[in-house]
Order: sequence, then structure tokens, then C-alpha cells
Amino acid sequence: MVSKDSIINILKEIYDPEIPINIYDLGLIYQIDVKDGDVYILMTLTFPGCPMGNLLVETVKDRVKKLEGVSSVKVELTFDPPWTPEMLKKGLERDKK
Repeated sequence: MVSKDSIINILKEIYDPEIPINIYDLGLIYQIDVKDGDVYILMTLTFPGCPMGNLLVETVKDRVKKLEGVSSVKVELTFDPPWTPEMLKKGLERDKK
């Protein structure tokens, strides 16, 4: 069975193409749900018109699908709330706890 921690570890290997920080620590991941091998990820981008948005979403799907125990992956993109640089700080502080 896939764990939320294993998904987080994969997300920490995916970097924003314009900022040399992984998307998890950057604060782009808002929610991760795992149930019976089905994974749901709610994420955002640093700004709505990001030209790399589709690539990031597809990379997340492809990488998470490769985890053992994953049967499906749904990635939803949202801009509510919009990303701010403060989310980077919160993302980095979250891991210190």
C-alpha cells in the first residue's frame, strides 16, 4: 500500500523549472489524499499563467503513478488560495516539526 510519506518523497524530487526548489517545499502542494491506491493531489502554481504548469501537473501524475501500490492519480490544479512567497516559508517550516 502506498503511503502519503512516499508520495511526499516523490514530490520533493520534482523541481519548479524557474525556481530551484522542489514543489513540495515551495508550497505548491495543498492536499494529498490516498485511499485504496487512489491518489488525489490538489496543487497550485506560482502564478496562473505559468507556461510550465501543464508540464508540472503531468510530471506529478507520471512520477506518483510509478509508486508501488498506486492504481490511479488525479491531480487538480487550483488558484484558490493563490500562491505567495510566504507559502515557501510555511512549506519549509512544516518539515522542521
